[in-house]
Amino acid sequence: MVVTFDHGGGVRSVQVPIPDNPLGYTLVYVVDTDRGPVLIDTGWDDPASWDTLAAGLAECGTAVGEVYGVVVTHHHPDHHGLSARVREASGAWVALHAADTAIVRRARESRPERWFSYMAAKLAAAGAPEEHVAPLRAPRRRTVPGLAPALPDREIVPGELLDLPGRRLRAIWTPGHTPGHVCLHLEEAHPARPGGHGRLFSGDHLLPGISPHIGLYEDPDDATVTDPLGDYLDSLERIGRLAPAEVLPAHQHAFTDAPARVRALLEHHESRLGNLLALLAEPLTPWQLAERMEWNRPWADIPFGSRTIAVSEAESHLRRLVKLGRAEPVPGTEPVTYVAV
Repeated sequence: MVVTFDHGGGVRSVQVPIPDNPLGYTLVYVVDTDRGPVLIDTGWDDPASWDTLAAGLAECGTAVGEVYGVVVTHHHPDHHGLSARVREASGAWVALHAADTAIVRRARESRPERWFSYMAAKLAAAGAPEEHVAPLRAPRRRTVPGLAPALPDREIVPGELLDLPGRRLRAIWTPGHTPGHVCLHLEEAHPARPGGHGRLFSGDHLLPGISPHIGLYEDPDDATVTDPLGDYLDSLERIGRLAPAEVLPAHQHAFTDAPARVRALLEHHESRLGNLLALLAEPLTPWQLAERMEWNRPWADIPFGSRTIAVSEAESHLRRLVKLGRAEPVPGTEPVTYVAV
């Protein structure tokens, strides 16, 4: 069944399924413009997802071949995955922030073996056990889903209006979930709340009932130490001050009162940092910290790929604590352990 929704004011959405994922679907937004529809995100590159997107566009009164452009909030495959097929079918431009375009380009130019080797080394340095690292070294693993997405042909420049003739859609850089994540502010009167501050396409930055994953996306050849959680918290505060009349996220459902949701997420991360400091009363590796953190299920029930993501989240929180001077690495430990200060 194809599910679409009319948000009013020339904005509709299509639920595009994500195969074998508890999120269920990505909300692909269809924005009418004077040159034809522009999509915000596209969904996962899967035959069933493509068929659903095409059918959903038909229900919205248009077609893939009529798409004028694609604005991608961030490079994850449930958002960027079908961009190439849309461009091939329509000639549409595809726009992404430069920081995420760099990740896409790096993925396209790297052999899968290099990516596996890099991930194995990262996990070993984080203290992962050999049984977790060994599959990444297995020669039979040669492909990685989502590592060959479309290379965008336009750059989203923060603060600028995007090329949507007849509309006012401004890009807001909101790093954290990914380095180049953007939210998109529709600077037009809300059809049902004309006194508000427009509408915000929030991607994965601001969701009504989920705290977005904050992980690490680093260039193996760049030794810069990033602080993605700090970036995310700063970005959240900026979106809270914007106070849009309605938020149109990439998952779940539209919602209002963005400042309240921002406050809840800021409090969540402050509480989590406090809990991690309590755990770091004894020296722990990032892997050991991830094992002890609270997740949506017991650690023993978390599958291989999700454990890798969890360790990345643990590391991003550790970096924040170190930057704040609330934790530090223990000299001479290998893998490196961290302890509260």
